[in-house]
Amino acid sequence: MSDCHLRLATPADAGEILAIYAPYITNTAISFEEEVPTVQEFAHRIKTIAEVYPYIVAEAPDGILGYAYASPHMSRAAYRWNVETSIYIDSKSRGQGLGKRLYKTLFAILQLQNMENAYACITYPNPESIGFHQALGFSQVGHFPKSGFKAGCWHDIVWLERKLGQGLEPKGDIIPMPKLNKENIARILQGEI
Repeated sequence: MSDCHLRLATPADAGEILAIYAPYITNTAISFEEEVPTVQEFAHRIKTIAEVYPYIVAEAPDGILGYAYASPHMSRAAYRWNVETSIYIDSKSRGQGLGKRLYKTLFAILQLQNMENAYACITYPNPESIGFHQALGFSQVGHFPKSGFKAGCWHDIVWLERKLGQGLEPKGDIIPMPKLNKENIARILQGEI
């Protein structure tokens, strides 16, 4: 993946990102979403998330290969230092270290934002995703049986957690993406930090 670079997503990427995500909706229970959103709806999602949280794509000369982003974990004010993370890789690009690179970059940006905890919700069983997350420092903190009904059957979910901060008092309030130092973001995306 040496010819692949990371950058922040824009709403203009919605079509390519949605092409990666759609098979997870239509062919699996990995996503509990049941209908593939329109490109316009997906562009709006990217724009809304990027107003506060990082949304990163891995791009090669022939297009986007994968993406990762953070979103609010819960809506109450006291939860603002927590995020839920998501990652999706094109089926032809899995197993090449791209997911690890995307997530490590995402975590570095989240730490700049003063985030404390990252959570991942995974359909269970999914040993590949659980193993991937555990290899990146996540630990399982919850198991919820029969949480989602999709494709004619019930599916469990597990929640995993990864500490981003020290677990003491927060370093400061959350810094939205547009207010972060753009040079630091560029260095993180290039793998320099």
